[in-house]
Amino acid sequence: MTGNKSIEVVIGKESKFKLYTVSILFTLFVGFSFLFAKLGVGAASPLELITYRFNIAVISILIALAFKLVKMDLKKKSMGKLLVVALCYGGFIGFQAIGLKYATSIEGGIIFAVIPILTMIMAALLLKEKTNNKQKIFVSLSVLGVVLMFIMSAGGISGMSFIGLIILFFSSFALALSNVLNRKIRRLFTPTEISFVIVTSCCILFNIVTFADGLQNGTLNHYFDSLRNLNFLVSVIYLGVTCTFLTSLMNSYLLARMEAVKVTLFGNASTAISILAGVLLIGEPLQLYHILCTALIIVGVAGTSLARGKIN
Repeated sequence: MTGNKSIEVVIGKESKFKLYTVSILFTLFVGFSFLFAKLGVGAASPLELITYRFNIAVISILIALAFKLVKMDLKKKSMGKLLVVALCYGGFIGFQAIGLKYATSIEGGIIFAVIPILTMIMAALLLKEKTNNKQKIFVSLSVLGVVLMFIMSAGGISGMSFIGLIILFFSSFALALSNVLNRKIRRLFTPTEISFVIVTSCCILFNIVTFADGLQNGTLNHYFDSLRNLNFLVSVIYLGVTCTFLTSLMNSYLLARMEAVKVTLFGNASTAISILAGVLLIGEPLQLYHILCTALIIVGVAGTSLARGKIN
């Protein structure tokens, strides 16, 4: 980086090549998040992992601002709409953590796979973004690929938790709404400003929850203990810097220039990356249905993007 150029200036020049490069990086970063989350959960509780993830993300943003890698100016800007976006994203994280206590990760994966459909409906209602029939078919293919992958990996679904599924649905709804509202305010705030407020708000929220939990259980004096574990430290650094700070910035950048449903579909594509990473890095078995379902996801994402190539 040279001179006073910021990250936003570098990636902000309009071109399809740069837009889809950011999309691919976003998918890769999110795809590897599962491996690092798995590494961290083995060393600390999910709440600690989430809290430190946002702690590291805030530190990353402050460092980036200090070195002028990113720029923002929130003066004289109404924060109400942006705080609603942040609240929705915090709701997504919170409902997800609660829901997975009552439901399995398989059930969670299936519910989260419908986020593109929820986004498509909300974008049509709130943003007047229309999808043609081809896009609807490709979105359905992508969702089908994710759902089939989770069902087949579980060998079927039985005894699904109704309460858990409802909570997970609220989590999916919150993320879809966050993405749509993020796009709605794209002309009022820069991607850095949106990212900063979302990450900082979630950091404050989950630290409050962690402190309350520590006071209730008498474990507040162990707040920093997890940082002594190397696996936990590596996990939260990756999740905080790459999969929270950078992906939040990329997500806001993409939502400012691409239809909401397309951006959401790249999250589905990260499922394929997660499987590939598991196979190559930790030796997890690769099954035929993995390949077939991944093909459905990729065709769905590519088809939705190419069915209407509008960038605005």
